[in-house]
Amino acid sequence: MSIVGLIPARGASRGLSRKNLRPINGVPLIAWSIRAAQESAALNRIIVTTDDPEIADVALSYDAEVPFMRPAALATDETPGIAPVLHAIDQLPEASQILLLQPTSPLRTSGDIRGIISFCTEAQAPCAVSVTRSHEHPEWMFRKTPTGCFAVDENFSVGTHRQHLSETFTINGALYLADSSWLRAKGAFITPSTLMYEMPPERSLDIDSEFDLRVAELLLTEETRSEEHTSELQSPCNLVCRLL
Repeated sequence: MSIVGLIPARGASRGLSRKNLRPINGVPLIAWSIRAAQESAALNRIIVTTDDPEIADVALSYDAEVPFMRPAALATDETPGIAPVLHAIDQLPEASQILLLQPTSPLRTSGDIRGIISFCTEAQAPCAVSVTRSHEHPEWMFRKTPTGCFAVDENFSVGTHRQHLSETFTINGALYLADSSWLRAKGAFITPSTLMYEMPPERSLDIDSEFDLRVAELLLTEETRSEEHTSELQSPCNLVCRLL
C-alpha cells in the first residue's frame, strides 16, 4: 500500500494574499504541513500540487516533491476543491491512498496524521475526514427576516440547555484520507460512508484571515516554548539541579 500526502497550494488566494507563503515564526505557512508530514514517517511520498513557481521552489527547499505543476484552469477561485486532487491522482497511479493536507492547517501534528491512517485502517473504511466539535450549535443559529427579526416559527423555544443538545461537528480542513480508486468513483471526500476523525479545537485552526494567522503564530510560539521547557526539564543536569 502506498500512501501519498498531497498538499494543495495555489498561488492566488481569495481572502489572504499569498497566504501559503506567509511566514509563521519565520517559516512559510506551507512548510508547517510539509514538516508534519515528514515527521509522521507514515507517508510514502509528500507532494505539493501548485500552479505557482515560487511555491514550488519553497516546497522543494523543504524537501517536498513537485513532480508536476497544476494547470492554471485548476487554480481559479471557481475551481472545485476536489478537482486538483483528482488531477493529482491521475499523475500518481501508484498511490493506493491519498491524504490531503491543506496548508492552512499548521497546527495539525504528525500524530494526527498517523492517527487518521490508523483509524481508517482499523475501521477498514475507504475514507475519513477530520472534524472538531462545533463551538456554536446550529440550533442556536438564526437567519434574519427582511424586516430584521428572527426567522423562527411560532413553536420555537430557546429553553434547551447546551448539555441536552445533540453533538455536532465541523470539518476542520486538516486531514482528508481516501482510497484513490474510491475517490475517483465518488468524486468527493464527504459521502454517507465517510468516517469522522475527531481532532481537538486547539489543533483545528483553519487560516483564512490575518487574525487567524496571528492566532496560529501565538499558539505555535507557545508550543515551541513549552517543548524547549520540557527539553530543559528532561536534561539530566537540569533535573539534578532542580532536585537540589
